[in-house]
Amino acid sequence: MPYSKKIVLHCPDGPTLKLDRSVEDFIKDGVTFIAVVGKDCALVEDLIDDFVVGDGTKDRFILTSSHPDESIAGAIEFARSLSFEYAGDDVQVVELSG
Repeated sequence: MPYSKKIVLHCPDGPTLKLDRSVEDFIKDGVTFIAVVGKDCALVEDLIDDFVVGDGTKDRFILTSSHPDESIAGAIEFARSLSFEYAGDDVQVVELSG
């Protein structure tokens, strides 16, 4: 089953070895937004940004945000509040633990 266009990525253990593969799957499924919550979520967001951009030769982009000290519910609400091309209520929570 493909991922929703908007993901709340819960990383209770911080970055894991599964992150790159998960982001590749998100790209393949057309995810447009990833909000990260959990341990070291700002670092996880930076790693996602680096992975998506890569060496700059591929034309791809995913909007990201990190939500330190916020709940999953807060990140879902943030994702739902996005507008323009990111509008819509369909938000999927994905847990990525190590």
